[in-house]
Amino acid sequence: MNYPYMPKSTALWLVENTALSFEQIANFCGMHELEVKSIADSETHKVQGLDPVLNGQLTREDIARCEADIAARLVLRTEIVEAQKKQNKKGVGYTPKLHRQNRLGGILWIVKNYAELTDGQIARLMRSTNPTVASIRNKTHKSYSNIQIQSPIVLGLVSESALHESVAKARKSK
Repeated sequence: MNYPYMPKSTALWLVENTALSFEQIANFCGMHELEVKSIADSETHKVQGLDPVLNGQLTREDIARCEADIAARLVLRTEIVEAQKKQNKKGVGYTPKLHRQNRLGGILWIVKNYAELTDGQIARLMRSTNPTVASIRNKTHKSYSNIQIQSPIVLGLVSESALHESVAKARKSK
């Protein structure tokens, strides 16, 4: 299932500007129905509403169709779905500041779980350098004792499809 880029902001806008049910909004945004209800009940919002029509994620006709029929479901436009698929093939492009410190833990996780990957492949996946990956693999990195192992997929540092493609390439070459 494909979801809009900023689901909470989109859900907030849909709650405030449409007559869609919480269930319809939750299905479209990939959220639980209770999350949408709490967004609707909240008087102050930490996020700003994001118009999915202006973003090209939906059309006014789709919204009107779903407002008229409560069983109908909103569907992300095909252009957006195609753009998301292309983006997923490249991997994750930007690492938020919050997760940059977790990059070393992600590298260690990949080294432990996918030993067949070369240092160069791991460095490309994690947007790091070969010496950094080699020092983590050899346990000589200056911060090795402080590294917390965490899945880079869960952290959003690398996409699952990019990791699986790299593992498949490594296994094929061996």
